Amino acid sequence: MLTATCHCGAVRIEIPRRPRSLTNCNCSICRRYGTLWAYYPAAQVRVVSAPGSTSAYAWGDKRLRFVRCSTCGCITHWERIHPTADSRVGVNARNFESSALGPVRIRLLDGASTWKYVD
Repeated sequence: MLTATCHCGAVRIEIPRRPRSLTNCNCSICRRYGTLWAYYPAAQVRVVSAPGSTSAYAWGDKRLRFVRCSTCGCITHWERIHPTADSRVGVNARNFESSALGPVRIRLLDGASTWKYVD
């Protein structure tokens, strides 16, 4: 089990294993957030936080919400607004201690234009 936390520690995310790769997306929101995404089936991601300790932002087609800590503002993850049985969650890998992740491939996603990996 790996654990990520926001800066102040109010939000904790637990995942079952190291990510196989991380995604650096250049879409309009991800490049502003400066995130590196690790993807997991939603059932494998546990978000631990007190009620009211997170806030969310959805834009565009309103399929995803980006969740942040209400205290320190760190983006912790994204999730589907209307989850399905095969939904996944994007966990912001920048909230893990780098030593916990070890060496991991970073893939470049052209989310600004083609929605294809360019590496």
